[in-house]
Amino acid sequence: MAVPKQRHNNSRTNRRRKHNISKKNDIATTACVSCKEQKLSHRVCDKCGTYRGVQYKEIVKRAG
Repeated sequence: MAVPKQRHNNSRTNRRRKHNISKKNDIATTACVSCKEQKLSHRVCDKCGTYRGVQYKEIVKRAG
């Protein structure tokens, strides 16, 4: 198996990875099952506090 003779510096490594930056910025959102709001995948919903139909945090609405 081929082994590099010298270490690549940080700028050379970053130049190689430049084309992957756009893939990192794509944020995957899904609709919440209970309130149908957009939320990050595999996270508790900010609007209703549920994840997979289970209530994990209580959302307090302020009077105002």
